[in-house]
Amino acid sequence: MKKPLQLVLSINLILLSFGFTQAQNLTADTAQSNIRWYGEELTGKTHYGNLSFKSAQIDVQDGVITGGNFTVDMNSLSVEDLSGRGKTKLEGHLKSDDFFSVDKNPEAKLKITQKAKVEGGVQKLYGELTIKGIQHPIDFTMTLGDNNSAVAQLTFDRSKYNVRFRSGSFFENLGDKLILDDIKMEVSLQWN
Repeated sequence: MKKPLQLVLSINLILLSFGFTQAQNLTADTAQSNIRWYGEELTGKTHYGNLSFKSAQIDVQDGVITGGNFTVDMNSLSVEDLSGRGKTKLEGHLKSDDFFSVDKNPEAKLKITQKAKVEGGVQKLYGELTIKGIQHPIDFTMTLGDNNSAVAQLTFDRSKYNVRFRSGSFFENLGDKLILDDIKMEVSLQWN
């Protein structure tokens, strides 16, 4: 009589364990994670470079991202399509008050505030992006990888964050000097 009772209790415990969802908090290895940014001029000329994370973490439940916080080190902003003096000059300009005012605003932040369904392995997420101390809602996509990794695609409108230099949102008649407002980002995350 003891064996059938133990069997029933074991089965109930197994069924109960499947009824509960597994939640995880994943923290990024900041040395192995990266942001690649792209900025484009009206002429089609594109500059690109990298940014590093100070910290990055997401909450995952049953394979769905339910929350997260990311802090970017704006001092890490680099230009990778140029070298030498041109690289140094553009990096300094992007960090200046014409663009991201890095001395006054050394961090940018993103907080995930809402999730959507995963379709084809890609999840749409909603959040609040803070650049230069200015916060706006944003949506983006993230895909969790099999090997403790994730990739995300994000585009933000720099004019919303008072990044004015050669922006058509603030200045007229820029002609081919116009720099498009949309900044595209490809994010690669490696979890600890």
